[in-house]
Amino acid sequence: MRYKAVPLLATLAVATLALTSCASGASSEQTLDPKADITKQKLVVSIWADYYPEDLAETFEKATGVPVTIVNHATNEDVMGKLTTGADSGIDVAFVSGQYAQALNEAGLLEPIDKTLVPNEKNLYPEATELAYDKGNKYSEPYAWGTTGLCYRSDLVPAEPTSWNDLLKPAPELVGKTTMLSTERWMALPALKANGKSVNSTEPADLAEAKTQLMETKDTLLAFDDTTFYTKLVSGEAAMTEAWDGWCNYGITDDPNIKFVVPSEGSDLWTDTMTVLKTSKNKEAAMAFVNYIMEPEVQAWVAENILYKVPNEAAMKLVDPAVIAAYPNLAMTPAELTKQEVIVDLGEFSPQYTKLATEVMAAG
Repeated sequence: MRYKAVPLLATLAVATLALTSCASGASSEQTLDPKADITKQKLVVSIWADYYPEDLAETFEKATGVPVTIVNHATNEDVMGKLTTGADSGIDVAFVSGQYAQALNEAGLLEPIDKTLVPNEKNLYPEATELAYDKGNKYSEPYAWGTTGLCYRSDLVPAEPTSWNDLLKPAPELVGKTTMLSTERWMALPALKANGKSVNSTEPADLAEAKTQLMETKDTLLAFDDTTFYTKLVSGEAAMTEAWDGWCNYGITDDPNIKFVVPSEGSDLWTDTMTVLKTSKNKEAAMAFVNYIMEPEVQAWVAENILYKVPNEAAMKLVDPAVIAAYPNLAMTPAELTKQEVIVDLGEFSPQYTKLATEVMAAG
């Protein structure tokens, strides 16, 4: 998962729905034409930097005749700000995480996926069509998926970690040598899971219990770190971190002593998705772009070069076995991933996670 700041306004769906209906006008009722000449269309695609082939725009235009402008966003929050202003953002295709796609759809901002224009959906694992934020992939298609766990130096920890409590209540020799994610849903995740609670909990008591644990854990941490924790592992400054699996692979590239494990209490299943905006005037070309990304060769490149698992079965079959051997978490199966909880948008309860993270970070 690309680094993303997570606060999602609870009022998003209500606040933007009416505005978007006005902004999109007749386009919201547009019927897509499977025979449309997409070479007369052009696209603007918003995606995280360094999360796609450098020549993507060039190869897509060569394959389809459709020119593409790719703009990068740093976080989900960044692109959501552009998409929820009530005006046409000018973006045709937006890459966002699953819970954000859910919120955008509930706000009336997304064009339903036209399955006749996205035949490459057949390449997906069946499990990737039944994820809780969008069952049936009605308004999004998955791009990459994974989980969160413990990324650690096997030569620096006293024993292989098996529990979130190995991070939350570290052994004395690890005090000051651990990091946690600061992004709010993932900050709360270890404490919720260690206490047997859902990563999507909307129970105030669960968050209060998690906050108490996080306040205690904070005193043992080297840092909250979402972006450079793997370099701390490589240098030896840190010995264990909470990490997204793909980011842990970046550390493994530099030091094979770095390992990744999902704690026994379980974790999350996150997904980064592709969505087509209802305001787009180039919807047929946008669907063609989504379909192109789901070509096995394109997604195999993502797995081999970005080092993230992709939910595309045909693509994963093309991945070089040597890459999977070097980065074992790439071998996690859909069955293993779907044992974890799919992160969903929590609507009006979302600010409670923001409040928890803010208070933990501000505590002395």
